[in-house]
Amino acid sequence: MAAGEHALHAVSQDHRTRSAHGTSRPYANISMHEENTTAMNATDARHEVTWQQALAWRMRRHHLIERAAASDLLRVTGDICGLHAQLMSSAELSVWARVDGLQRGAVDEAVWSQRALVKLWAMRGTLHLLPSTELGMWLAALGTYTNRGMTGHPEIDELCEAVERALAGRVLTREALASEVERVTGSQALAEMVRFSWGSYIKPASFRGRLCFGPSEGASVTFTSPATWVPGGIDTPDSADALRAVTRRFLAAYAPATAADLALWWGGFGPAPGRRMLAALGDEVVEIDLEGERAFVLTRDLPSMASATIPDTARLLPAFDPWVAGASRDAVAPLAPQHKARVYRPQGWLSPVLLVNGRMVGVWKHARKGRRLLVEIDPFDRLPAWAREQLAAEAERLAELFDCSLGLEWQAVKRAG
Repeated sequence: MAAGEHALHAVSQDHRTRSAHGTSRPYANISMHEENTTAMNATDARHEVTWQQALAWRMRRHHLIERAAASDLLRVTGDICGLHAQLMSSAELSVWARVDGLQRGAVDEAVWSQRALVKLWAMRGTLHLLPSTELGMWLAALGTYTNRGMTGHPEIDELCEAVERALAGRVLTREALASEVERVTGSQALAEMVRFSWGSYIKPASFRGRLCFGPSEGASVTFTSPATWVPGGIDTPDSADALRAVTRRFLAAYAPATAADLALWWGGFGPAPGRRMLAALGDEVVEIDLEGERAFVLTRDLPSMASATIPDTARLLPAFDPWVAGASRDAVAPLAPQHKARVYRPQGWLSPVLLVNGRMVGVWKHARKGRRLLVEIDPFDRLPAWAREQLAAEAERLAELFDCSLGLEWQAVKRAG
């Protein structure tokens, strides 16, 4: 490698998804039919919202109460700030959890045939599927990153320019891209950066809109240029306007949120970027009292959040689901502290979860064996009968997606000690 590579050591670490660890109260009283506390108290300095109201509101925004129609796949993807695409099968199941009548292969078709969804490295340097009609907004906002190799690394700047030239109108495997980069630059070191298995060195090219994924060729991933891949081209707004739009989009699906929550979701680092993003919205955001904690909500959404209720609802969410990625890691309500390590696992792995009235109350897994789908449900604590019935129905619904018969197994609740 070239001597300048040492200056890029931090860039090569960017594949690690950072997570914060906090505490939350034990899982109990998950019914949403309990008496609500007053949501807006005019005598207080801040409006009051309960976690019960917040989670009810958030589940509706995620289309987890009334599911959307299959024709709304792209709208749902945009509403929840994209789909995590570390596993394409999980991206499909994130849609399945929110959309009725989804057909197998619909997500793949939207990505590779229609090009209506684009696969790229986005928030936190993780793989996402984003609607092509909104790609300009996301790229303009991602272009404001000042870490992850975006500033202060001339070698990365040169690499991004070479990648853009190599991919214009072409779809290349990683090896072919590396060879082309070496041809146009004469630099073997830059070619080796392309070959680096985690992709850390070429992620800045994705943030800058120079690179996205193409359809795989056998076991090999391919890359192409968004400018020539996306139908109709890309309209890129002002970067400050784009970052404000992204902040609104996040709060419209994941509020109430703290500055730390926003910053962790957006860049994976400390709360300062989140504070700046919230401040940029001015009076479009309002501070609330969330059971004694400070959090922020879009001003326009406060009335609906303060009055939010839902029927008792249980859902199966897959690995890397956006709900889990966007959840408050330090909050007291969404996940009991003793179970956090089973959901937020090492190397950025996010487990499939049981979601009951907005609370993560267990994990699950599935495996296909011929024409039979085996589903194993592992609750953290005893569940109400209605929740078990709904989760069993969700498993049946999943088996229908795979056109399989269902084999359902419930794990016994594990007691401490």
